[in-house]
Amino acid sequence: MLTRRGLMRAALASAAVPILADTPPIARLKSRKAEARPIPNAERLARVERARGLMRENHLDAIALGGGSSLVYFSGIRWGVSERLFLMILPAAGEPFFVSPGFEQGRALEQIGGGPFPTARILTWEEDVSPFPVVAKALADRKLTTARIGVEERMPFVFADGIGKALPAAMMVSATPVTAGCRMIKSANELALMHLANQVTLEAFEAAWKSVRDGMTAHEFAAAIAAAHQGLGFDGEADVFVGEGAALPHGSRRPQAIRENSLVLIDGGCQVEGYHSDITRTFVYGKATDKMKRVFDIVRQAQSAALAAARPGVRCESVDKAARQVITAAGYGPGYKYFTHRIGHGIGLDEHEWPYLTAANTLQKDGQGIALAPDMTFSDEPGIYIPGEFGIRLEDDMHILEGRAELFTAQSTSLEAPFGNR
Repeated sequence: MLTRRGLMRAALASAAVPILADTPPIARLKSRKAEARPIPNAERLARVERARGLMRENHLDAIALGGGSSLVYFSGIRWGVSERLFLMILPAAGEPFFVSPGFEQGRALEQIGGGPFPTARILTWEEDVSPFPVVAKALADRKLTTARIGVEERMPFVFADGIGKALPAAMMVSATPVTAGCRMIKSANELALMHLANQVTLEAFEAAWKSVRDGMTAHEFAAAIAAAHQGLGFDGEADVFVGEGAALPHGSRRPQAIRENSLVLIDGGCQVEGYHSDITRTFVYGKATDKMKRVFDIVRQAQSAALAAARPGVRCESVDKAARQVITAAGYGPGYKYFTHRIGHGIGLDEHEWPYLTAANTLQKDGQGIALAPDMTFSDEPGIYIPGEFGIRLEDDMHILEGRAELFTAQSTSLEAPFGNR
């Protein structure tokens, strides 16, 4: 699946990978691919039963899932989103069914057969007809003509609109209380995959950091990070921002090169069986200024404050507030003046997913923000961005436990030794 980091940077970086892979810190890396354990079908079936409970609570008769991460979550099917409708309908009772382009039937059957619903019905449509009457008839056959159907939030409007027009007596509503309600809480298998993804990315970052050289471009350093992930057995990538470029949280398109005493921000991750890591490290190639060191210390304290505030029962916005108070008290406020984004986001099969550590984050009928619960996972990523000078962000992913939270990876120690004594 595409990430916000995009394909263009990967293409630019790929040409340098073979050379950079030969640097000793990267060449010494060993594959950890064998440590990844796929999610079993039994767990996907348990997810479906949880979804059905949430459907009943939210008065939904079925949910519609197009290509994307929620389809993977429940069925194990990996299917991209295009102009052609591929759909899974999961009813509150009875076996799910699939709708596929006719010429894709073989590929669809192959994936369905390996998933938790090997006998599920698949309906097809040809290129010269609309798929929506096919969906409508299948729903009518299930006596769902007047159903409340939840639509997964990332499904293109044209698909939801087409189904609604083909079945006008049905009501199309959001499936987010169901899909996010399930996906927010991670299982032991999911947590193990996320732990491995985080360890892989931190190891890749460190190997690339040890390979940095004067004059290396941001694209070359990004390629070193990609090569390091490959050496560890996974596809991974990172954004790389240098100096003033790091003052923009998602960077600048201007060419950037690492020179003596440059500040460098790297933000990236990998996927292990579809589960993401998202880590940011900021370091100085050479010697940091006193101002850089002071800002680093403030950001690290803010990250620690967010971690200390994160525990079951606490509202998402309270975690953001804890970090923001540290940064504001240190003179980099008020509000979003220098710490320009939220403290974090949910993470799992999507790099950014529910819940989000901000006040604008509600699934409850009372309009209140979401409360943290055990086995939720988030990024913890405070930053201070000083226009025209530099930006410093530290990001690790965290796991909510019974009475506290912990990071999957050790915090960065300093600008000049970002990986401590690893």
